[in-house]
Parts: sequence; structure tokens; C-alpha cells
Amino acid sequence: MELPAEPRRAVTYDDHGHVRGPFLHGTRAVLAPGEELRTGYTSAYQQGRVLRHVYFTTLVTTAAWGAQLSCALSGEDGPGHVYEVEPLAPFEDDPNVTDKRFPGNPTQSFRTEGALRVVREVDDWPPHPPEAVAQMLASLQQLRAQGADVILD
Repeated sequence: MELPAEPRRAVTYDDHGHVRGPFLHGTRAVLAPGEELRTGYTSAYQQGRVLRHVYFTTLVTTAAWGAQLSCALSGEDGPGHVYEVEPLAPFEDDPNVTDKRFPGNPTQSFRTEGALRVVREVDDWPPHPPEAVAQMLASLQQLRAQGADVILD
């Protein structure tokens, strides 16, 4: 007899201690250990939008998407950077993907209104193939055309 899977425990500002790192952030920015990622910067995904949250993950593949897409959307060459980070404030599931696009948060995406401190740059992360990045960019373009590129911030 198979036992039912344990239900997923939501990650909220009040209940996030059960999530273990390492935590990762993908970006086009060049950062040094000790620097902090803070809110108030313009989104790479929507022109002119100033973000109230900083986003991060526990998965290298998700951080790679952040790095590669932020470069591609800003017109920069290269794969970007993936950093190991330390959240300096409470965090929650990223509602832009959790139970909206990917039930159960398989991308392990989180966000904080506080800062993330850079621990180190991750040098050996595998980038997504150029065809996959092109396909993701086309999907984002389609969402924009449909007015469905909503960011819950």
C-alpha cells in the first residue's frame, strides 16, 4: 500500500524557515561578495516597472533562466551571472509561478521585500541551450501581445 504524498507546505513571510538553500539569483549584473541586491530597480521583464521584491530560487536551472533572460531582454550578450545569495529578510513563494503557472512551485522560486546578500558567484552553472532561450523569449513576446505578462509585485 502506497502512502499519500505529504502536502506541500506553503512558504510565507511568517513560515519560511523550512526552506533550505543554497539560495541562488540569476542576473545580468556583475556583483561582488558582500554586495546586496535590493528592491527599487527596474524589471528586466517589463520596461519601466520598478520592482518591490527581489527574486531567488534554490534551483540552478531556475537561476540560469533569470541570468539568461535578463541579458537577452536587455540586449546584452552573454549568459549572465548566477550568484549564491543569503536572504536578509523573511520571504515567500513567488506568486507569479507558484500555483499560477506551475502548481506546487517546482521552480522553487521565492521573493523578499528585503535584500539578498551575495555570498559568491557560481562559476559552473549550465546555461540553457540558445534554442530554449529563443523559445522562452517568443513565449514572453506572445504573453505581452495578449496582455497577459502580468507580474504580481
